[in-house]
Amino acid sequence: MRLSELQMKMVINVKDGKHLGIITDAEITEKGEITYFTVMPKHFFRRLFRNETKNDIKISQIIKIGEDVILVEI
Repeated sequence: MRLSELQMKMVINVKDGKHLGIITDAEITEKGEITYFTVMPKHFFRRLFRNETKNDIKISQIIKIGEDVILVEI
């Protein structure tokens, strides 16, 4: 799966059902392994008026990658 395909999926926290945003970036080691994804809130105004910043999601926090969503446990 390509990073561009992952960037189109919504990231949902399974603990509270909150929509965290979409994947905007990935941290990759020199060996080519992904250490974490950076998730930003999708809506600009939500980021502007609320104190919502980026979240770094480790690979171990991902529960399931589906067709439309990525389920994580934070």
